[in-house]
Amino acid sequence: MASLYTPGAAVSPDELADLEEILEEELPAYLEDLAGLVNVDCGSYTKAGVDQVGRWTARFLERIGATVEIRPDETLGDTVIGTFDGQPGGPRALLIGHLDTVFPEGTVRARPLRIEAGIAHGPGVTDMKGGLLTGLYALLALRALGTDEDEDEVSDLPFERLVFVANPDEEIGSPSSTPHIRELALEADACFVLECARANGDIVSARKGTVDLRLTVHGRAAHAGVEPEKGRSAILEAAHEAIAIHALNGRWPGVTANVGVIHGGIRPNVVAEETALEVDLRATTREELEAAEAAVRGIAAATTVPDVRVTIEETGRHWPMERLERSGRLVEHAVAIADRLGFPLADCATGGASDANTTAGLGIPTLDGLGPIGGSDHSPAEYLEVDSIVPRTTLFAGLLLAVARDPLVASWRPHRA
Repeated sequence: MASLYTPGAAVSPDELADLEEILEEELPAYLEDLAGLVNVDCGSYTKAGVDQVGRWTARFLERIGATVEIRPDETLGDTVIGTFDGQPGGPRALLIGHLDTVFPEGTVRARPLRIEAGIAHGPGVTDMKGGLLTGLYALLALRALGTDEDEDEVSDLPFERLVFVANPDEEIGSPSSTPHIRELALEADACFVLECARANGDIVSARKGTVDLRLTVHGRAAHAGVEPEKGRSAILEAAHEAIAIHALNGRWPGVTANVGVIHGGIRPNVVAEETALEVDLRATTREELEAAEAAVRGIAAATTVPDVRVTIEETGRHWPMERLERSGRLVEHAVAIADRLGFPLADCATGGASDANTTAGLGIPTLDGLGPIGGSDHSPAEYLEVDSIVPRTTLFAGLLLAVARDPLVASWRPHRA
């Protein structure tokens, strides 16, 4: 039993070799599926496209033995939840991958998936169609591990329960799916999020938190040439607000502040009556994020232009994903499995938020960045390294196997059903 506490030791070399062989054989199917998913316009607000990807994901989960539930949403995409019941007494795991991208309709027509010199390009290829498929194909490989080719039965997963959430709205802060994720995370011993690995191959154990705010400046309209003195320019106040918000950068070591969008006014000859600013705040700790948000609210309250007022709407929030002590155990398993597969691995902190912020914020040991290696997310240059697909999917399958067999992880839930 003691050997099981050594990270990665519960997974045999033969099992890792078998997983890698299965996934090498499945690579053509993976790439075919990657093309099918990338070539769907599925920006967060394109419900039809997101649901198309969701239906495909649901069919894949059912094919490999999951019981699938669809939780609908009227305006955003539906949340897909696949549940595998396995071996009583084992840990419970939650996997999360998102269905949406940041790109508007028409993007796929302009630049569909292409693979050149071992690099795949396309909208959402690494954020996160590649990661979504890594999760699905890792489970497929685990179900096939140890199964006789002449038998129709597949192996049970070594978890008491494993739940795969494919959520439709991560790119806009997961407003619809967060309640579902929170509910399921509270029943889990460990959580794995399938965003891509960093460009250098690192997995992610900590993320900045983020809060999105919309500041609306309410001024007074007037004729800009005849009686401008009667106006109160919302655009002028917005400019002061933007300068003051950007000046927050550097006040705290882990904080960034950005006014990413300003829109307002109706014509050049009208003093602008209303202007909106969309603000992105990020911080490494909850204390810093709260301080930065308070500073923005203070800026909004202390207006520069007389007789204007500013209202604030919160449009999204993820508290920081701080590296939990128990998450370190998951990192140890991942590093050990990677070493046995022949490549180095390290964990890191990153600036972008994800659903891992939600689960880690609940105290659930969480790892992220478990997809293939890629980068340039949210841009036309987004890419995925094809040669990383099999090693990284094998790594994830091996990591799941190691965690499922670790009695330390199984002991984390204080009140077992």
